[in-house]
Amino acid sequence: MSNRLHSEKNVKTSPRVRTGVPGLDDILCGGLSQNRVYLVEGSPGAGKTTLALQFLMEGVRNGEKGLYITLSETAEELQEIADSHGWSIDNLSLFQLVNDVGLDPDSEQSILHPSELELGETTKSIMNEVDRVSPARVVFDSLSEMRLLAQNPLRYRRQILAIKNYFSTRKCTVILLDDKTAEPGDQQLHSIAHGVITLEQLAQEFGKERRRLNVVKMRGIKFRGGYHDFILDTGGIMVFPRLIAAEHGRDFSPVIRSTGSSGLDELLGGGLVPGTSTLFVGPSGIGKTTLSIQAVLAALERGERAALYLFDEGLGTLFARSAALGMNIRPYIDSGELLIKHIDPAELAPGEFAHMLRDSVENIGVSFIVIDSLNAYLQAMPGEKYLTLQMHELLAYLNQQGITTVLVLGQHGLIGEVRSEVDLSYLSDATVLLRFFEANGLMRRAITVIKSRTNDHAQSIHELRFAAKGIEIGAALEGFEGVLTGLPTYRGETPMMSVQKENNVTGA
Repeated sequence: MSNRLHSEKNVKTSPRVRTGVPGLDDILCGGLSQNRVYLVEGSPGAGKTTLALQFLMEGVRNGEKGLYITLSETAEELQEIADSHGWSIDNLSLFQLVNDVGLDPDSEQSILHPSELELGETTKSIMNEVDRVSPARVVFDSLSEMRLLAQNPLRYRRQILAIKNYFSTRKCTVILLDDKTAEPGDQQLHSIAHGVITLEQLAQEFGKERRRLNVVKMRGIKFRGGYHDFILDTGGIMVFPRLIAAEHGRDFSPVIRSTGSSGLDELLGGGLVPGTSTLFVGPSGIGKTTLSIQAVLAALERGERAALYLFDEGLGTLFARSAALGMNIRPYIDSGELLIKHIDPAELAPGEFAHMLRDSVENIGVSFIVIDSLNAYLQAMPGEKYLTLQMHELLAYLNQQGITTVLVLGQHGLIGEVRSEVDLSYLSDATVLLRFFEANGLMRRAITVIKSRTNDHAQSIHELRFAAKGIEIGAALEGFEGVLTGLPTYRGETPMMSVQKENNVTGA
């Protein structure tokens, strides 16, 4: 069944079983249907065993019996996995079929040897153990060993059907694990299982591997389709449901609010508007981050909560430069009103970042967000088109939540031709362009607003300067031509802003 919602009323649905995996129940819109057989497939290392253990432990927390049937993992290996996550599996029943003559014959666990047994005998032994334990949740690990015992596809399919029919009469929810060693295109298990979840592990050329989850099918229940990022860390699997902006929205007042700089407010037509995004575009070192910090500080002084996500600049550098410009943000960090997170794009999954934003908005109460910069965020994406799609959903979500969003995008080059890695200006509601230009033998900065969907913004180009007293925006550069190219000609009388060397502070 797709992720479309039923329009019919009074549709009967089976009781739900929660998986115990954070985020997965959200994707499944409540959990798995009770007393059904599901397939979880993925390559070795994708996280199948961890997911299965979380599923069983969730049942233990709810007072349900859990049984782990293993043909591949030993009890010691399962215990090691549990210990690595800080879990205790003492309350789980374990039935292992492993070919290890060195195991203690006096062990409490039931030991069989699949290499010496026919497939039918193995299946019968499993059924006998289920009858003995009477579990509410069962994990079968894994079908690849069953496939080897069967030796031919027809016999294998018959045995899987027999197992499914058997479990259908035992009132237990079953997860079958498979490592995808079947022939490519073999969909037998998909057709038999009530639902199919695929786990993938994607190796990167540099940085942390990426993991993602896809619900291939679920009979009788709605779910969120597509790929969902997840991480496998100490404590188990955490899934980050794909952000769907249309599912989120709330009422807010779109009242124009100051950036903290009267000159910048005039350029923007009054200031920043909640529920919109503003993009600062310019080359490195021109002051994009400084303008963002000024806007953040103004929001904090109004009593708002703010979050700053840094991909590029170090925290020490940010604090030192902000203090030199008279922008002291440390008290707000200490009070918890300002959340700053320094993010390594090589270690970040896109879905994880979206989850971080949602958490700051919905749980912390943040109303002002800065993402600095999109260039580094691009490195966390597998391609440019994915960045565009991700940012579209993120910005749509933030806008519907009434969040004031500031985005920073760096460009290549300083003077003359300046290029961008990716053009996201069409996604923003307002775009502020910054450029270096030469005048009177000095390198200067120019600022202009080239787009605003909400305000009647100024069309003029102004000089921008940073000093110890903060941001200064001069008069319109009348008489100049070619300022945005970096090499202007001058035919007027516009005075340049004075440069006080002792107070001159470089922007970023």
